[in-house]
Amino acid sequence: MSDEERGEGERHTGWTSHAASLFSTLESALLVLIGVALVAVAVLLLYSSMHDLNEAVHRGSAEIESKAINILNTVLLVMMTIEIVYTVAISLKSHTLDAEPFLIIGVIAGIRRMLVITATSTQVEAQSGEFHNMLVELGLLAATVVALAAAISILRYSGHKFAKSKQLNMD
Repeated sequence: MSDEERGEGERHTGWTSHAASLFSTLESALLVLIGVALVAVAVLLLYSSMHDLNEAVHRGSAEIESKAINILNTVLLVMMTIEIVYTVAISLKSHTLDAEPFLIIGVIAGIRRMLVITATSTQVEAQSGEFHNMLVELGLLAATVVALAAAISILRYSGHKFAKSKQLNMD
């Protein structure tokens, strides 16, 4: 390879290296903005939920019963949002996308929906068609939660087994 060709290759590599560095910085900046926005949403949702709870407590037990489902739904939504923030933080640190936090978000979302459906089931029991649809949805959600939990277990097991075999190879 001639000196000219080598110089051209170094310029090309330098340019792409700078572009990759710039994109990495932009990605990090966007992830920080996304994280801040998600934390703000979570704080506002939690504040709203606590405000509703405070109002319900002051109005009596009937109001607590009527607002309990919405408060539970909102608190679980905050949990999902915080788990997404955690996923963003992991992405910022490692610049990789980890599947496990997304699976955990899916489990929380499935359980959240199951709780809301069961809490509102007394309103639907009189209508057999809607009640049947609700039972089917609950069954599908339960199967989804079990499948996601199994996927999390497999990921953890394989990660542990991979780390153990990697450590044995290093020794």
